[in-house]
Amino acid sequence: MKNYANTNIRNILVAGHAGCGKTTLVEALLYTTGALERMGRVEDGNTVSDFDPEEAKRRASLNLAVVPVEYEDVKLNFLDTPGLFDFELGQYEGIQAAGSVLITVSARSGVTVGAEKAYRLAEKMGRSRMVFVSKMDLENANFYKILEELKTKFGPSVCPCVVPTRQEDGTVVYVNLFSQKAFKYEGGKQVQVALPEMGHRLDGLVEAMSEAVAETDDALMEKFFSGEAFTTEEIVEGLAKGCKSGMITPVFCGSAVNLQALDMLLYNLKVLLPSPAEAPAPTALTAGGEVKLECDPAAPVAAYVFRTVADPFVGKLSYVKVFSGTLTAASNLVNARTGEAERFGKLLNMRGKKQTDVDSIAAGDIGAVTKLSAAQTGDTLCDPARVAALPAAAFPNPTLSMAIRVTKKGDEGKIGAALARLMEEDRTLAYRVDAETGQQIISGLGEQHLDAVVAKLKAKFGVDVELTAPRVAYRESVRKKCKAQGRHKKQTGGHGQFGDVWIEFEPCDSEELVFEEKVFGGSVPKNYFPAVEKGLRQAARHGVLAGYPVVGLKATLLDGSYHPVDSSEMAFIMAAKLAYKAALPEAGPVILEPFGTLRAHVPGDNTGDIMGDVTKRRGRVLGMSPDEDGLQVVEAEVPLAEMQDFTTFMRQLTQGRGHFTLDFVRYEPLPSNLEGKVIEEAKKLGGGAEDEE
Repeated sequence: MKNYANTNIRNILVAGHAGCGKTTLVEALLYTTGALERMGRVEDGNTVSDFDPEEAKRRASLNLAVVPVEYEDVKLNFLDTPGLFDFELGQYEGIQAAGSVLITVSARSGVTVGAEKAYRLAEKMGRSRMVFVSKMDLENANFYKILEELKTKFGPSVCPCVVPTRQEDGTVVYVNLFSQKAFKYEGGKQVQVALPEMGHRLDGLVEAMSEAVAETDDALMEKFFSGEAFTTEEIVEGLAKGCKSGMITPVFCGSAVNLQALDMLLYNLKVLLPSPAEAPAPTALTAGGEVKLECDPAAPVAAYVFRTVADPFVGKLSYVKVFSGTLTAASNLVNARTGEAERFGKLLNMRGKKQTDVDSIAAGDIGAVTKLSAAQTGDTLCDPARVAALPAAAFPNPTLSMAIRVTKKGDEGKIGAALARLMEEDRTLAYRVDAETGQQIISGLGEQHLDAVVAKLKAKFGVDVELTAPRVAYRESVRKKCKAQGRHKKQTGGHGQFGDVWIEFEPCDSEELVFEEKVFGGSVPKNYFPAVEKGLRQAARHGVLAGYPVVGLKATLLDGSYHPVDSSEMAFIMAAKLAYKAALPEAGPVILEPFGTLRAHVPGDNTGDIMGDVTKRRGRVLGMSPDEDGLQVVEAEVPLAEMQDFTTFMRQLTQGRGHFTLDFVRYEPLPSNLEGKVIEEAKKLGGGAEDEE
């Protein structure tokens, strides 16, 4: 593939709902431009974009794929993203490298949540937008209904440019509103036909497009009001200007499967969408302040890592967008995050999984770099002469957590390293070891996401694992004051063991055990106080109800006795434990459960359902406030034990529009009617095990 000037590059994110035809469209554009001899099919698992074995198995995109298409004198870098919400990482990675977003809408299902989210993300990130309505050759396709939906949801910027009409014999004819010419397609080839009779509809569509074009320029506005028709060149120029400013969202249509109207789409991707040279220069941070990274191949290098692939066999592959300068094999690079020099292997042009060595990647273009040691997704690689960091991308927070354990003995040591490699490439995956339960916990965006992680662990690293619901880290405490004696006496040959203490236990506000002594007259020598405290701390690791750690406990050593020969530290440790065991069942023991603060961002129509669900989960609604994107934020406090399936519930309720955060806030007493179940489960898990005496 030849090198392209930045004015002849278009970086286009292809986004939309799952199943709307994104991958098929990219495949069809490759085939249309002669890059493929035969079109692959998603159903057959043989498309250029879906090259991961897991994608082929699931018949769906799971990862971002970079697919450059050469059309006339322009390189169109398509960033094909997954539509499944469990894998929306790809959209957040790709938007960092894209200058425009092509939103794909299925003529069968209309404007779905995936299209809405893609539009909002493009709007938020200041990217140009274009819509392609696919599957127009289906019998029940209704373009004008979808057009109304687009206008309702995305506002007056929506501007149809190519519209379909269906002939009596079922043939779909596409009318280009720029030139007011009509075309049908035979075997993917364009055939011009007579303009079909559309009545006032055609005039209305042309008028609406002309008005949108007029608003982009004062001279065009004057011409529009004088009643003069625009030339095709003026329409294209006005649409391009409106597209770049975000004032206009052009709408095209066609069929990727049957190669209809793709030539018109390709042409307009070229002429309407901005090149990197026309896009606003991003702001980066240097030691001396902010600097604009102009898209100039002669400037110092600044390349942004927008995706990382960590393969145990091939090594690390970093996808980069060069914002300024020209990246070559001889480039010296500094990682702006670490301040350290970065050595790298080869420079590559990527098309799906196909890698082609290149000598350079110039400003505005996208490529890949091998063997970067420390660089992560979100890092900026720079010329040492100008170390400038671009803002790191924000990614969705993982919300579904599961306990993970290996099924084969001996694999325990492999899992940490394997997950660390997967987290390098997936910033929506998290892993930790729960200090309370000892379980290894992975968190992701949903069930399908974690299922794919399990499959990758086996395929890439040979580690078989299973997922279970994580244990809840309960605590125990006391509600009343209680005093007890602990007397440890053991006679053996020679020295015996003797320790005797009276300890008062009471509730207090503290995570740790609070120990005090009020001993008078030396009944327990001072040198044994630390032993008593040590015994109590060891005992408080296990409560008397279900064996969970005890918090909010104050222990005061009041009295006791000792033997000048038989007393020892060990004897007083045991005596303290005996006092603890005797007192706690009488001190009103209670199980505490963790509570979290829930902030659920949902459409207004769903607030009642969310509040009702929070109540069902034993939660308390604290209030509601408006959020951006027309959503409402419902704030509540909820017991974490009841929230395991909330990710799935939220996804189903809001159809993927909603999102939430859940942060631990404090422990609260567990209702007494639920204590029996928790105690029973703890017994099964061996939670009541105590230190040996």
